[in-house]
Amino acid sequence: MAVSRPETVLNGIQLGVFASRLDAVCDEMGAVLRRAAFSPNIKDRLDFSCAVFDADGQLCAQAAHIPVHLGSMAYAMSGLVNQTSWQAGDMLVLNDPFMGGTHLPDVTLIAPVFVDESLQGFVANRAHHANIGGDCPGSMPLSTHLSEEGIVIEPVHLIRSGQLQQQVWQRITSVQDEQGFSGGDFAAQISANRTGVERLQALISRQSIAWFREGLSQLNQYAERLARAELKKIPAGQYSFSDVMDDDGAGNCDIPIKVTIRVEDGSVIVDFTGSAMQVPGNINCPLPVAAAAVYYVFRCLMPSYAPACAGLFKSIKIVVEKGSLLDAQRPAAVAAGNVETSTRIVDVILGALAQAMPERIPAASQGTMNNIAMGYRQVQPEQPDKRAWDYYETIAGGMGAGSSSAGLHAVHSHMTNTLNTPVESLEMHYPLRIRRYQIRRDSGGDGAHPGGNGLLREFEFLTDTSVTILSERRRHRAWGLAGGEPGLCGENWYNGIELAGKCQIQAKSGDHLLIATPGGGGYGKKNH
Repeated sequence: MAVSRPETVLNGIQLGVFASRLDAVCDEMGAVLRRAAFSPNIKDRLDFSCAVFDADGQLCAQAAHIPVHLGSMAYAMSGLVNQTSWQAGDMLVLNDPFMGGTHLPDVTLIAPVFVDESLQGFVANRAHHANIGGDCPGSMPLSTHLSEEGIVIEPVHLIRSGQLQQQVWQRITSVQDEQGFSGGDFAAQISANRTGVERLQALISRQSIAWFREGLSQLNQYAERLARAELKKIPAGQYSFSDVMDDDGAGNCDIPIKVTIRVEDGSVIVDFTGSAMQVPGNINCPLPVAAAAVYYVFRCLMPSYAPACAGLFKSIKIVVEKGSLLDAQRPAAVAAGNVETSTRIVDVILGALAQAMPERIPAASQGTMNNIAMGYRQVQPEQPDKRAWDYYETIAGGMGAGSSSAGLHAVHSHMTNTLNTPVESLEMHYPLRIRRYQIRRDSGGDGAHPGGNGLLREFEFLTDTSVTILSERRRHRAWGLAGGEPGLCGENWYNGIELAGKCQIQAKSGDHLLIATPGGGGYGKKNH
């Protein structure tokens, strides 16, 4: 390895190259994970994320993957890695929402990076598994207790000093379906981390440990300066906004989320005091998920070249009441908190910031991920033609309009950054047929700049199927700004009968399910 160099100040070009090299490690990890995965949820929808952390668990770089994955890892990683004993060749696995996870289907693998027997950092990836052993196919049930959502994996070594821990492997793959997606997808996650370890080791070895550490220090200092400069563009003051969740799936409606943002001299305090306490249903958030939503919004205010590292978020303080909806405590149900509540947190932060910067903040987007989980598990010996299967997807909708442009149609917005499942892939892997997949015309809010339209996606079931829907904005519309109209609410229809936003049904072969996703809010009054 090269001889250690004295500390030097990297110029702008050198710092940019350093950041790009770290980003490239994350990008290659993602490419390996996508190409090695078995399930459509990972290889087609791209429901996974990859990142690099330093030896203290501070974020160094992340690929442009899923915001709710990456922000929550950035918030929780430090405490996690400092409570673990690490050796070269290790790999830790976890999904516990109250120990660094998000919700149970998102399983995280973390690997340390050693150079010259010295711990220099970590690589991590997080991927969504459609079957993690929840009470219903798709592992996104209408739960009221964490145990109903699947197996809970507290941080444990899946690989120790290069040796696979068979008991742990058997436990985490014991819920796999007969297609073998689960075991194959975990193997893909292991391969992605091994690639990340090799690439980061090579990067450090080509230069030096001192160079790497100094580069990280300067990168974080630069990111902090850049963030402060951007935050200073927000007029100093206090801005408040509130919105509600439709319901928690357990009979409680109009559940408030409130925020007050205090801006002063390049720093912000995001205070959620006054939001609802945790609820019986599954829309509760672990604190890292709430933090991910906060980080996402302020990351969007930064220039595109801002490095996604710990320094970028150093000037942001988050205040949340323990035991509230946004800092729920074990054993709260959290399956939908990661997907639905995180999205509403984005809405309320944007609503508050719109008071300070109306020209930069868009109207509300669809405000839901329209989660559909489905499958079949109770295979009977007398029915050999039926097989067990699990499937999960989110469905795009309308994006909110801004001061200079209309909202985009039919896109995954804010806290999800996945793709749709292609019709060909879905119909090849599962006993499903897509009867309709089209833009939901005139669902975006009217205005000088109209909101984006949602989607119509209609499923036909080719066998008996258990279906769970976890959706929002079925009762409260995505709001507009500056006189723009709100978007239309979403709707769920089963054989012509309207369903609740959160429900579970037992479909029969030949039945139809239509999901009409919400439109985004419009911006500005339309001149008639």
